[in-house]
Amino acid sequence: MADYIYLLENRLSEAQRASLLAVREVARAKGLTVFLVGGAVRDMTSGSPVRDLDVVVQGNALKLRKDIEKAHGVITGESEAGQSLFVRFPGGVRMEIGSTLSVTYPKPGRPVVKSATILEDLRRRDFTANAMALSLNDGSYGLLMDPLNGVADIENRELRLVSNYGFIEDPVRMIRAARLMARLGWQMDEKTQSRYETGKAEGYIAAMGEFHRGYETEEIFHEEDPLRVLKRLEAEGWVKHLFAALSSAKANETELEKLRDVQSQLQMQGIHPEAAVANFPFLTAKMAPKEIAALKKSFARQGFVAEIEALEDEAKAFATEFSSKGAATPSQAWKLLHSAKPESILWVAHTSKNAGIQNKFKGFFTEWAQAKQKLPYTLMQEMRIVPELPGYGELLDKLFFELMDGKLGTVEEMKAYLEPYSPPAPPPPVHLRRARVAKKDAKPAKSRKKAAVETSGEELEAVAASGEGEASAPVPAKNGPQTKAAAAPAKAAAKKAAAPVKPAAPAKTVPAPAKAKPVTKAPTKAPVKVAAKKAPVKVASKAPVKKVAAKKAPVKPVTKKAAVKHAPAKKAAPVKKIAAKSAPAKKAAVKHAPAKKAVKVASKKRR
Repeated sequence: MADYIYLLENRLSEAQRASLLAVREVARAKGLTVFLVGGAVRDMTSGSPVRDLDVVVQGNALKLRKDIEKAHGVITGESEAGQSLFVRFPGGVRMEIGSTLSVTYPKPGRPVVKSATILEDLRRRDFTANAMALSLNDGSYGLLMDPLNGVADIENRELRLVSNYGFIEDPVRMIRAARLMARLGWQMDEKTQSRYETGKAEGYIAAMGEFHRGYETEEIFHEEDPLRVLKRLEAEGWVKHLFAALSSAKANETELEKLRDVQSQLQMQGIHPEAAVANFPFLTAKMAPKEIAALKKSFARQGFVAEIEALEDEAKAFATEFSSKGAATPSQAWKLLHSAKPESILWVAHTSKNAGIQNKFKGFFTEWAQAKQKLPYTLMQEMRIVPELPGYGELLDKLFFELMDGKLGTVEEMKAYLEPYSPPAPPPPVHLRRARVAKKDAKPAKSRKKAAVETSGEELEAVAASGEGEASAPVPAKNGPQTKAAAAPAKAAAKKAAAPVKPAAPAKTVPAPAKAKPVTKAPTKAPVKVAAKKAPVKVASKAPVKKVAAKKAPVKPVTKKAAVKHAPAKKAAPVKKIAAKSAPAKKAAVKHAPAKKAVKVASKKRR
């Protein structure tokens, strides 16, 4: 089912999809089920162009006439016997809307119909390839019904009769078989071919009714290549049973070929005209006026005759507008071409001798569409103009028309044009740094701008008493490096202390200077500050722990400089003091000099 939903959405033109949607809405409002059947399903499945649409409803389709007209459908004819309407929708869409019927034939060519289900309707059709249906109803949209295995015959490119008596019951099917084989290039299967030859020999065609005669004659003009179909029907001997005055010899073959070329060029630019109206004058070019009048009268859809007779006037009106000031620029002419009636465009493009009109068509076919290749998608991306923005499609159209008219020649001009459509830049992203999780009883990390050195109160008094202006060595941060010489006594002291401090993890040995210099008194401009910390280090002595902070110069991270950890003091034991290298006068930070030997620790006994 998904495959056929895809075909419905992609194999049909925009105008055909809009027409089907309109019929679905009408059927839903009337409470009727609706199906796409016949040649449209066959062409979608086989990959052939979908020329017209056949739709059936389970109910009387003739009662939908007013509703179809309200949905912008033009009724071109009807068949009371077949309970069907022939409709023309905008965009050149031809549609036949019929009822689901079952048919019996008391006499050849004389059908008797009655209402039936969709499956019964499929079983009364001509060939298995035409006996398939697609549901257009909510809940089963795209569901394929193929009771006679028509898909297999499509794959084999064969026409196979639904009924063994198909040619006897309705002999027009023989003409239809020849027409489909000429268009599609298919063949009949062996049994169908045998019955076809028998029907020709025994003259089944004599039972064909007048309605079918006019219907099949009109269908020749609606073919994509009507001359080829006409020649095939002549070879099979069927044209004389349709309309004897119609002949390929009376057609203007050269103009028909040119018309097909123009039609192909228009289709490449998104304009899809129905060529049947334009085909008529060239297929009947050498016929007498009386014969042409009689031919028009025989058509089953008189709306088609009205379109033929209105072609010249509609084409003149379009040519006048196309050559006016309102279509002077390429963009104006482009918009007019995509809004006018496709059949009028086809006729003017093929028959007009006006040089200005032909130059515009030449630009339309070759030059104007190339402006799409100049659309600055990269620049738009840089300016944050992306497809997700509202109005992106309309902006592309405006930009396309500006480029078509040659108004945006440089990058600067494009930037100036796109600037009003560029949304503001988003705010910069917020980067959240991962917070360091401190271990229990661990020292806080030192800041680069302000380094605090923790020591005992006894050490602070010793420094103040000695009058030295040098800062003591800082306590290493959590997991900071320390020397083996300093780590060993620290561990021993931690076991004997009343409130031990958790030692840091051992690190690589910090080398000491080659020659240890004695501690000297060095003046400094920065006085020693006592900085309060949230969690001071507890020591065994009664003296409170104070913090000495160095001013201005911060202590460098411990990953670059070695730090010495202070061991906690014992009870009644002299306070140890760490001698550090004197810092320069301008910097009050404690500087640790690397050395290969262990750091000397000078201690003084408390007196």
